[in-house]
Amino acid sequence: MIVQALQDIQHRHGFLPTDELRSLSKRTGTPLYRLHEVASFFPHFRRDAPPQFEVKVCRDMACHLRGSDGVLKRLESFAQGFDKKQLHVEGVSCLGRCDRAPIATVVTGHHPRNYVQRSAEELCAIIQQTMAGSPPTPNTDASFPDQSPTWQIDVYQGQPKYSAVRRFIDSPDRTAERTRIIKALESAGLIGMGGAGGRTFKKWSEVLEAAGDEKYVVINGDESEPGTFKDRELLLRTPWLVLEGIILGGLVVGAKHGYIYIRHEYEEQIEVMEQTIKEAEELGFCGKNILGSDVSFPVEVFVSPGGYICGEQTALIEAMQDKRAEPRNRPPELQTNGLWDKPTLLNNVETMAWVPAVVLLEEGKWYASQGTGGGAGRGRRFFSISGDLNRPGAYEVPSGITLRQLIVDFCGGMKDGQDLKAFAPSGPSGGFLPAKLPVKHLPSKFVKEKLPADATHFDILDLELDTNIFRDLRLMLGGGMVVYGEKADMVEQALSCQKFYRNESCGKCVPCRIGSQKLVEIGTDLHQKKYTAETLKAERESIKELGETMVLTAICGLGTVAPNPLTSVLEHFPADVERYLNGR
Repeated sequence: MIVQALQDIQHRHGFLPTDELRSLSKRTGTPLYRLHEVASFFPHFRRDAPPQFEVKVCRDMACHLRGSDGVLKRLESFAQGFDKKQLHVEGVSCLGRCDRAPIATVVTGHHPRNYVQRSAEELCAIIQQTMAGSPPTPNTDASFPDQSPTWQIDVYQGQPKYSAVRRFIDSPDRTAERTRIIKALESAGLIGMGGAGGRTFKKWSEVLEAAGDEKYVVINGDESEPGTFKDRELLLRTPWLVLEGIILGGLVVGAKHGYIYIRHEYEEQIEVMEQTIKEAEELGFCGKNILGSDVSFPVEVFVSPGGYICGEQTALIEAMQDKRAEPRNRPPELQTNGLWDKPTLLNNVETMAWVPAVVLLEEGKWYASQGTGGGAGRGRRFFSISGDLNRPGAYEVPSGITLRQLIVDFCGGMKDGQDLKAFAPSGPSGGFLPAKLPVKHLPSKFVKEKLPADATHFDILDLELDTNIFRDLRLMLGGGMVVYGEKADMVEQALSCQKFYRNESCGKCVPCRIGSQKLVEIGTDLHQKKYTAETLKAERESIKELGETMVLTAICGLGTVAPNPLTSVLEHFPADVERYLNGR
């Protein structure tokens, strides 16, 4: 794989030297221009030698809320006292530690060290110590409190036994065992936890039934959506569940190879997952001739070369195929034409991690019985929740609990006793919901069934976190949520999110590439008080038309959701918008 070879070169040198690229071109028979084509797309790869010390500051959502913009400006000012080849500071997209915001990564000798919840002055001192050769102890993910004892997902309670794999291999009728596993997935009602919410059993069945002897299984562990970090914890705390899930997927659909795709910023998780695979191979549960049988299924980690767009499943596949990670037109779907144009089963980390519990406990009935609330959703799921909370984190909860229960019972309430002002239910993708949502924005059926006859608003804290209910409300429910207290400036928050989409657009779709920049320009003009009430009213029509164009023409989900942060703030937070009108 070219991408992995480029990763190896960069890991050794800190960049991609020309002589190394020429050597790789000759060794693999790949034209040099193809290597440049791939390397120039991904933000992780660099052609020039890096500075001796490099500092990266996250600038998205939770970090922005915790003042990362001010931290970044202070560090940039600090860096002006040094040669650019010695020290460089830059803002970057989400680093996946939203519950520990703000976060800065100090890189030296190709070795990144994460420092979380530090002030600008503390970071300046850390940089000075690092440059002096005595870097302070960084904050590792493993050093934070282990929340896994409260999780019910781990049927092995920390002692991986791979019982489901053994049961499959020992089964006298493996065809019947395949049917049993898929039936258990169906009975459980397990859905995709990456955001799409598709039925897991259906996807597995489609890959099983797809024509072809060469099939693959891929786990999407890219997780670059701001506000999302649940997979980070699953990969770190329960890697054996993730591994057993992908092995079972391979055994059921008849695949020949499995890949766990993990974002490169998750260095600890990559190391833990690779070690888990090695241990499972030694025990005979994956690799060649599993448990002495005639069935083989090797699994390996594929390290992402970076970029939010790689979280989109077809872009991820393109990256694995040594191409620029530009989303594909669909159909055909990955279930029939996936990796190397072969049938491919692709699921999220959390989805795969639930598979052992689903197939081992009461044929999926245990999982199905775990839901709560009034929706049709079943089971348990993880939410990453951050922002103005006393205990942000990744929590496993019954599907259908209310936002109030999640905030109060799990997160210890709002930070500093603030009242809830806004709620982002799916990172920046779903926009922002106000604490009190006017009934005019809700379907009449929901209003009639859930609210008193004289109700004018719906308390968002009473919203049940259930995929089916969110679909009925025409809202998005993702794995990452951000909560904002009354002190938050929603115009600033929206502008930050629009910059994220502008920065992360792959550029393939012209309306998305141009439109995401235009949305930043509009948000910036609003923030700089260039609109009057009348001119903003006219501009809102342009925003609406621009958003509709992006939705109709975008190949992937980024273009369809990019307008949501700005449009939702204009719709739901008039008081915040008014403060930025010219003359106010």
